[in-house]
Formats: sequence, C-alpha cells, structure tokens
Amino acid sequence: MVNTACERALTDIEREIGTQWLRRGDDALEPYRDPYSPGLDDKFRARAAVLPGSVEEVSAIVRIAAHHGVPLWTISRGKNLGYGGPAPRIEGAVIVDLGRLNRVIEVDQDLGYAIIEPGVTFFDLYERLQELGGKLWASVPALGWGSVVGNALERGFGYTPYGDHSENICGLEVVLGDGQIVRTGLGAHSGSKTWPIAKAAYGPSLDGLFLQSNNGIVTKMGIWLMPRPEAFAACRITFPQEDQLGQIIDILRPLRLSGAIQSSAVLANAVRIGAATSSRDRWFGGTGPMPEQVIHKIISDLDIGWWNLRFGLYGPDKLIDFRIDEIRSAFAGVQGARFDIRRYHPGDDLLPGDSVMAGVPGLTALQAVKWLGPNGGHLSFSPISPPIGRDAVAQYQMAKAAAEEHGFDYYGGFTAGARHLNHIFLILFSKDDAAQCANARKLFRRLVADAAALGYGEYRTHVAFMDDVRAIYDFNQHALTGLSQKIKAALDPAGVLSPGKQGIWPPQYSEVSSAH
Repeated sequence: MVNTACERALTDIEREIGTQWLRRGDDALEPYRDPYSPGLDDKFRARAAVLPGSVEEVSAIVRIAAHHGVPLWTISRGKNLGYGGPAPRIEGAVIVDLGRLNRVIEVDQDLGYAIIEPGVTFFDLYERLQELGGKLWASVPALGWGSVVGNALERGFGYTPYGDHSENICGLEVVLGDGQIVRTGLGAHSGSKTWPIAKAAYGPSLDGLFLQSNNGIVTKMGIWLMPRPEAFAACRITFPQEDQLGQIIDILRPLRLSGAIQSSAVLANAVRIGAATSSRDRWFGGTGPMPEQVIHKIISDLDIGWWNLRFGLYGPDKLIDFRIDEIRSAFAGVQGARFDIRRYHPGDDLLPGDSVMAGVPGLTALQAVKWLGPNGGHLSFSPISPPIGRDAVAQYQMAKAAAEEHGFDYYGGFTAGARHLNHIFLILFSKDDAAQCANARKLFRRLVADAAALGYGEYRTHVAFMDDVRAIYDFNQHALTGLSQKIKAALDPAGVLSPGKQGIWPPQYSEVSSAH
C-alpha cells in the first residue's frame, strides 16, 4: 500500500519538476547513503530522491507527499558527516535534495548579512564575499563543502567570533507540512527592509521551531557576517600533561566569558592532532587503544601537547596585543604551557591550519577519517558540558574509559563557547570490519547512557541513535517530547516531513517509533 502510494506520489512529483530531477535506482541513490555508516547501510536507504529548483517546487512536492502520505527526508547538501550524512531516518523515504537552491540572494556589506538558499556551501559563500572585496567574513566549520543553512540549522559551529552559527540566523523562509510558505520575524511584512537585521520582531519568535526539527523545510535564511578586522592573530597553546585538563578549562572559562578570547576556542587531544596529518599505523601497529607511551611519542615527534588549544584574536593590533598579554598572564601558572602566535593583516597569506579562523573554508579535516585506513568512518558523540574543570574532566574520563574498554582510541576535545563546552568525541572505526562497526554502535549507546547518568545530554546525534538521545530528555514524563509532537502535528498534519528526526515522530508512525 505504501509502495503504491509512493509510486503515485513520485509520478505526480516527476510531472511537477521534470524527469531529470528525479533519482531512482541503486546507482542514482548511492550519493544519498551515509558514507561513514557504522554497519547500518541497509537500514537507512532512500526509495528515491527529488531535486526541486525553487521554493514553489518544494511546496508542490510537500503537498503531493502529504496527499499520498509519503515520507520525505530533507537535506541541504547531505554533508552532516558523523551524524548520518544524507541518509534518511527511515528506510524508503523520499529524499528532498535542496542542492539546486544554491543562490546567494543578497549580501549587504554595510549591515553585515547575507540571504542565502540551502544549497549554498561555505565555499560558495566565501567566493561570493571575495568577489565583493572580502570586506565580510563568514564563519566556517572544519569542512567547507557543507551547506551554510544546514549547518546553522543543525547548530554547527565554526572558529571566528561568529562561530555559534545558529545564533547568527536572522529570518527564515519555510515550507510547512501542508505546502504553505511562511517567512518568520520581520520577513512576514511584505516588502520588509529589516528581515535579516533584527530578531526582535512583532509577536512570538518562531525561528527556533525549525532548528534540528522536522516542522518545515527551510528554503531561505538570513545569516549575519563578520566585518573583516584590521588584524587577526592565530593563537595556539600546548600543554604537556593529561591531568592539566581541569586547570585549562577553569582558566579558559573567564577568558571566553569576558570576551578576551573572541572566537570559539578548540582544545584537542594529541590523537586528534596526530590524526589530522597521519594514520594510526605510523605510530602503532597493534590492536586496541594506543598505549600511553605511543601517545607520548606522537607528542614528541609532532612537537605538540597532550592538550592543544587554538583560538583567534581580532581587531586593531593594539587591542590584540592587550588581549595576548591578558591571556599569557592567565595561563602563566600552567606548567609547561607554550605559546605560538601568528599575526596576519589583510592580504597576507594564511597558513593552512589558520585559515578556518579567518573564515576560509577547506577540507583538510577529512584526513582524520583515514586514521584506521582508507575506508574509515566515524560516529560523533556530542554532549554539552559546563565550562567547569571538574565537569570537563568527568566527561573526558568517562568517554576515554568507555572507549578503551571497547578498544577505541579517544579522539576528541572541547570547543568552548562563552557559557558552555561542546565535547566532541569521534569514534573512529573501519567500515570493512563488521565487528568493529557493531562495537562502535555499542560504545555509542553506552556513552549516551553514561553521560545521562552524570547529568549530561547530547546536542546532536546520528540518525541511528536519535531515539536513544531523545529518551534521556525525560523531565516530567518526557513533557518536552510531548510538546514537540504537538507542534509537529499542528505544522505537519500528514506527518510527512522527516518523520523521526531528533526522535520526534508523528502519530502515524507510532509503531515505527516504538520499534526504534
């Protein structure tokens, strides 16, 4: 019955958008599989993919899907790697690939914003800003091939003072579950001149309903951009001892809170640094987690620390000098701390490792997936931590101990916002090893449970574990999940928009959700 309905829907969609924008068959759908799947390739396969070229076509696709009761799964570029990539939450869904909606609609250099479509990559936006003279910077994540819109909606982050990407969203255009097109905030005023410059619009603020959600399909977004500073300093501090983590975090916290350190500050362990430039077999040919002496060899050979902190400073040279002095003084009491600071001005050539802190996208971070060989994959375990030393240590010790028990290296660290830490631990595995993939899944589920027991929850997760993570948000008998489901039912009555995303299931999928 569902297959018949899907075929009818696809026929109607094909008539609406054209045969050339419908993808079917294993070869055509290969790009829509999770490239780093932990042994779950057969579980999250799409039935077809459609590529609309306008918001009107998106609206038509949604109306057709709602009429036939066919599940859709929306992607912008499908590069949410470590979290499922383009793969749908449920097998047999129809992918709505927004890659053709790839216009940079507007850039305002005086007010510092852009209006973009979801197919715009970080490379695309960077090139457009360069064409306009490079007066504005976009914050970029570690990999530049993904969607600016998709990354912001999934609460991704980058490495400039504008690194909290979701915080810099201002104004959305959204297709709801009945095909209706709405604009949020000041964009609801036809002909608005203020849509992408102020979040303080009239009435309820609704942009948040569409972050990490299945309440609608975002087709346009306003994003705030950073004025190019007079100067920029790429700063690194290395720390030699594993047990210095708590001390580092407690020093870092007031520096981020006060704005002395302006950008996201990334603290990475030695394995994370080593994996960026080499493979594991360069250092260790055995099985199981690398011995401590091997990690010390990585530290010695690469001249790095057990912990490695990087961040950017921005503004006039005198202000950067003042901030450097303040930061040096703050870390002066950490034994063995070493500083490496490189100063840049407009027109200077950037070293590759410094480019993301200046809003220049790249792909060098892909090297890490090859840590265990050319056919590697990863799962991202992403809990939030208070920026308190004892909390960071508790999360690190928990994750490292669990990883070692399951035979994995701890590859990770913390990204410091002003008032929280994003703890990112990549479970790196070989996709060719079925037992290792199964063990990675087992480790991930353990980490979710162990973190919850300590009071920590994830902010983002792989499609295979969305229900596991949703289950820990259990206050007042899972009241938040219930509220989300009520909103979902109101905005998507047919339940066709990305069912199960973030563990939010429409009533039509009650049997599926209980099975997951």
